[in-house]
Amino acid sequence: MRVLVFYKPVSETARSVDEFMHEFTRRTGRTLETVDPESREGSILAVTYDVVEYPTIVALRDDGSELTRWRGTLPTISEVSYYGE
Repeated sequence: MRVLVFYKPVSETARSVDEFMHEFTRRTGRTLETVDPESREGSILAVTYDVVEYPTIVALRDDGSELTRWRGTLPTISEVSYYGE
């Protein structure tokens, strides 16, 4: 499984997302893949997964299909860790 965190690094929500990712790594020993929707690759992924609100976390199956997503607000670490690698 793969978990993508879509957020804009220069935004009002960036700090809370960075803190969430730091705490996620501290608690689980795993890292989350971040996606900047304003980058070339990030904009392609945002279109592919229809992400228009930030932050958005998308959990994917190995084949790239979507399992679940959280939009606009951050979920709990335990919710995301279920889908993490």
